[in-house]
Amino acid sequence: MADLQDELHTTTEVGDFDDLPEPLPEPFPVEPCAPAAAGTTPLERARTILEAYPVADGYNGLPWALRHLPWYDLEVGESAVDTDVPRLREGRVGALLWSLHLPEGLDGDRAVGATLEQLDLIKTVVRNHPEGLRLAHTAGQTTDVRNCGRISVLLGPAGAAALGDSLGILRSLYALGVRVLTLTGVTWASEAGLTRFGEEVLREMNRLGVLADLSGASADTIRRALAVSKAPVMCTRSAARALRPHPANLPDDLLAALGENKGLCMVPLTAEQTGPTVRDVADHLDHVREVAGAECVGLSGTYDVGTAHPQELGDASCYPHLIAELLRRGWPETDIALLTWGNVQRVLRGADFTAHATSQRREPSTAKISDLDG
Repeated sequence: MADLQDELHTTTEVGDFDDLPEPLPEPFPVEPCAPAAAGTTPLERARTILEAYPVADGYNGLPWALRHLPWYDLEVGESAVDTDVPRLREGRVGALLWSLHLPEGLDGDRAVGATLEQLDLIKTVVRNHPEGLRLAHTAGQTTDVRNCGRISVLLGPAGAAALGDSLGILRSLYALGVRVLTLTGVTWASEAGLTRFGEEVLREMNRLGVLADLSGASADTIRRALAVSKAPVMCTRSAARALRPHPANLPDDLLAALGENKGLCMVPLTAEQTGPTVRDVADHLDHVREVAGAECVGLSGTYDVGTAHPQELGDASCYPHLIAELLRRGWPETDIALLTWGNVQRVLRGADFTAHATSQRREPSTAKISDLDG
């Protein structure tokens, strides 16, 4: 993450950062939980920790899955999907990002329209399940929702194709609540890296408070995004390529760069990316923590996307089993609290801080892709 004291490359210069009074927010403060009673099992201890620091899940595909159901009730329970309110509560999930990703092949106006339909569906689902779910857009709102006994739903990641190469559409999606955008699948964020227009998109995301998701992006795109972005970046579905050579998993050099820039690698609970057992997932978490640091690792359930999950992690209720495995491996409870809740809070606060600072010094961009990449 580029230093906030660096000069912004803006379409319209309206000031600089020399007078910023404070750095980006510090790591999320973690208070140790009460000591475990004698005879407490790792699973019981895991549930206690998760009561204090619930899971902030980095990716959930429920919105698209619900499109194919004629009827559902997520508060009572829904066996046709992996996610419902009872299982979220059993898994001690406090917040989750609901994906707006679309099937391959949708682009242009079709992608924009399908994304708007997804947003409408999500808001309808949340409105119809008020005892379990609440929309949230900021770290503070997720905490407020948790204190009210509800589960936060954050909107995103959306696919970059939803922009239609228009910064005006980016601002409209932000106004509708989108807070994460995946920088892949478009001409301005490709295997060759970010183009000049892609860099302008990222700067406008910083100004608004939209986080960049780099899972699936090329190495050149990731490196350039780390250099350009003033806010933390996320990889919402990336494990360690050193342990499993999946294309969305990150090699150690990129994990180290992500850690140096205070980004966040959210390890997915899928057999394809991490392996068939809960121990395999824990191996990836160990590796990412070792290479990137405890402040840069998170969890991504990746439920309801049509992929197989490791044993003992079949649906959203299963997070305590993973945390119990980490306790058996000697993870400090403070690191577990960062993994489940604190690191996502830090990144959300970082995006808000950057947006507040940047929006006072940068006008909304009027750049067009034809102007910068033509």
